[in-house]
Amino acid sequence: MLQNKRIFSLLLVIALISFSSWGFLVHRTINQISIYNLPEPLRSFFHKDKANLVYNSVRPDIRRNTDKTEGSKHYIDLEKFGPNAVNNMPMDWATAVKKYSEDTLKEYGWGPYNAMMQLDKLTKAFKSGNADSIYFYAADLAHYIGDLHVPLHTTDNHDGQLTGQKGMHALWESTIPELTIQQYMLYNNHKATYIKDPAAALWADIRKAHALLPSMFAIEREISIQFTPDTKYRTQMRYGKETKTYTKQFAEAYAKALGQTINGQLIASANMVTDFWYTAWVNAGKPSLATSRDLNTDLDMELKSFKSNGLIKDGLLISKKSKPED
Repeated sequence: MLQNKRIFSLLLVIALISFSSWGFLVHRTINQISIYNLPEPLRSFFHKDKANLVYNSVRPDIRRNTDKTEGSKHYIDLEKFGPNAVNNMPMDWATAVKKYSEDTLKEYGWGPYNAMMQLDKLTKAFKSGNADSIYFYAADLAHYIGDLHVPLHTTDNHDGQLTGQKGMHALWESTIPELTIQQYMLYNNHKATYIKDPAAALWADIRKAHALLPSMFAIEREISIQFTPDTKYRTQMRYGKETKTYTKQFAEAYAKALGQTINGQLIASANMVTDFWYTAWVNAGKPSLATSRDLNTDLDMELKSFKSNGLIKDGLLISKKSKPED
């Protein structure tokens, strides 16, 4: 029985990595590096519970297995809301509901509005002074922000299924980062910035992500010319069904053609997470935070490694140290 449970857990992890946003690796990476660009005392406060923030970065995806309302919090199918919706969608939830109805929004995705609600929950958690609540909502907020920086989370062609490119989701969000993260620049000199209008800032990044879609699909078609069906795809059994996925060789060629696109979206995600965490704290009145440098003795070492882009080389990036099933 125990062995069966372990097999089921492993299959569940594989499913989440294949079909969830960013995959475990990138979500966890985003949450860790988001801590380093915070100011004190916020940085020490979050670093104190770094492992919690990193491992729980994927909690919203896990909830999708038991909560049917969870899925549409992670994306928005902009095409379903009319021409040029990426520029014309209302910024606030009440106006969006009035224009489209709550049922329509929750059917086609309400990720941006959900993210703003999570920001409000985090602000209230800071005001309450409850550390557990702060860490909980900080991790959830970071997940949803990360999702909205994935171009495929802004379109109804979320897996390339409408353009004969099925499998793009896992390829872009999981397969390529797993293959290439060693080459990524995880450091950038962004410093936490207070955001006066978080909704406007979030929508600006969503527009940038959405604008990447045409080139993403076009590059996939261009690279496909270099491959035969047998070298482009591999077939494997998954849950008793034959599933066709991209080969490692194709993924590597596609990643090379994309250049720094995925790396750039990872960093954009982390920067916005940093800014949203900081903004929630400021909006809460910058409450005092329980920190202890004795508990954060590794922080200085990590910051030095981060600034030299050495987190992976130095064995300090948690997402690379542990297997997802751990």
